[in-house]
Amino acid sequence: MSRHASSNRRIVLAARPQGAPVPQDFRLEEQAMPAPAEGQVLLRTLYLSLDPYMRGRMNEGSTYAEPLALGEVMVGGTVSRVAASRHPDFREGELVLGASGWQEYSLSDGEGLMVLGELAQPSHALGVMGMPGFTAWHGLLNIGQPKPGETVMVGAASGAVGAVVGQIARLKGARVVGIAGGADKCRYVVEELGFDACIDRYDPQFAAKLAIACPDGIDVYFESVGGAVFDAVLPLLNENARVPVCGFISHYNDKAAASGPDRLPALMAALLYKRIRVQGFIILDHYAEGYAQFLREMGGWVAEGKVKLREDVVDGLEAAPAGLIGLLEGKNFGKAVVRVAQ
Repeated sequence: MSRHASSNRRIVLAARPQGAPVPQDFRLEEQAMPAPAEGQVLLRTLYLSLDPYMRGRMNEGSTYAEPLALGEVMVGGTVSRVAASRHPDFREGELVLGASGWQEYSLSDGEGLMVLGELAQPSHALGVMGMPGFTAWHGLLNIGQPKPGETVMVGAASGAVGAVVGQIARLKGARVVGIAGGADKCRYVVEELGFDACIDRYDPQFAAKLAIACPDGIDVYFESVGGAVFDAVLPLLNENARVPVCGFISHYNDKAAASGPDRLPALMAALLYKRIRVQGFIILDHYAEGYAQFLREMGGWVAEGKVKLREDVVDGLEAAPAGLIGLLEGKNFGKAVVRVAQ
């Protein structure tokens, strides 16, 4: 993966996906190495985070953020080394957390950069100690508000967010049931992460087994999946259940509205009759007031071995498109990370 430092490789959005992304929607480019001006730093990307939100940024319409323009570098959180600095607040050689996107080198004026110090595993700043971990912490504790003895259901339980949600819920005294794709992931969720149970979403008896695993219903459902998973969860939600919503990955590649019967009346009736609170949140809105507390609490839990997160690491910037495509298909096992450089 080592390369001479005379050029910068980057991956840009080449075409807007029609349904699931394909390799042709991305383009690998090479350009001259950027040089920092006064007040800037040159960053060498070490690790790139792959996350579901990237799919939405590839579409033409705006969501909570502006869409990527064709030819623009793909977005993404990064851990980088300061390769050169003309900024008073950053020293050459420092590790920083930022958002350089899918490229080997980038320039920054320092805005949004966080000095990390030397970490045994720098990629943890993109996972359990980063945006996915913060998403889990904020959504569960501030919206889900689990109480001891309640049942917390976690969709995508082996993923970067869901795995942390379940472990925090256990620390708060809740009974935790996960949903994951495949027997190996379910085994990991129970045996390694400490969930009380995990149901394979590919099981033909998925809905029935989910009901058996939740004899007292569900008090908190951390939603990131949607689709058939939410359909199976909805009848099991208790009165006054709380549903934090950070995503709905099963629909990200949809080309058109789903066909079939209109399920909205049944959904609205359940929300009303059971007084269910559903609250979507965008984690970018909560860094100012919550990130420092999250770092203190999560840092302690990780140091004590109470919270852990498996990583699914692929090597080389050129592996990023396949990594994102696989993530959207549920092929990753843990937090998806690209190791861009040693």
